[in-house]
Amino acid sequence: MQQGKVNQNYLDYVRSFAAPTKHFHNCLRAFTVGGGICCVGQFIRIMLENWAHLSGDELAGTVSAVLIFLGCLLTGLGVYDRIGKAAGAGSIVPITGFANSVASPALEFKAEGLITGLASKMFVVAGPIIVYGALGGAAVGLIYYLLRL
Repeated sequence: MQQGKVNQNYLDYVRSFAAPTKHFHNCLRAFTVGGGICCVGQFIRIMLENWAHLSGDELAGTVSAVLIFLGCLLTGLGVYDRIGKAAGAGSIVPITGFANSVASPALEFKAEGLITGLASKMFVVAGPIIVYGALGGAAVGLIYYLLRL
């Protein structure tokens, strides 16, 4: 019983030094930035529909490629890190966050060389996502194929 009281006193002591978390403010910033990124994607989609007359899968693929390019470009310029500090999860969730997770380690370790630095570190964070995403997609496709037989 005494041990629980000591732990609680210690936790209260530690909490007295921690800054209070502004949950509503953090959620609002994440929602605003994530929504802003999605609005940029929607703007790109509308422009490609009107100017390039793309539709369907071509349009979706092109918009995704443009957003990935922009995410990598902003990461390389150091802008995406500042956006991430201000937005938190709002910058991680859209596809640009995935591009950032691939580009950041590659830029950080480029001094180690093309193979051991740039190429191998590029997939440190995103590698498991790619592997399990590909395996999951293959499994769902196989199940779908087997159900159609």
